[in-house]
Amino acid sequence: MSPDAPETQTVTTWKVACDGGEGALGHPRVWLTIPADKGWVECGYCDKRYVIDRDHASDDH
Repeated sequence: MSPDAPETQTVTTWKVACDGGEGALGHPRVWLTIPADKGWVECGYCDKRYVIDRDHASDDH
């Protein structure tokens, strides 16, 4: 795994949207797909890491 991300969020869907979360100070909304083999993905704009909760994840990946 890479060094700690600035922010990490645990999610239950394999596809997530990230917009930086700061309104006008954020970034364009991007859709990210979490690879099943890694179990996490980082936003290319803000480096926020999304980690899948495999115990509660939906099966649509």
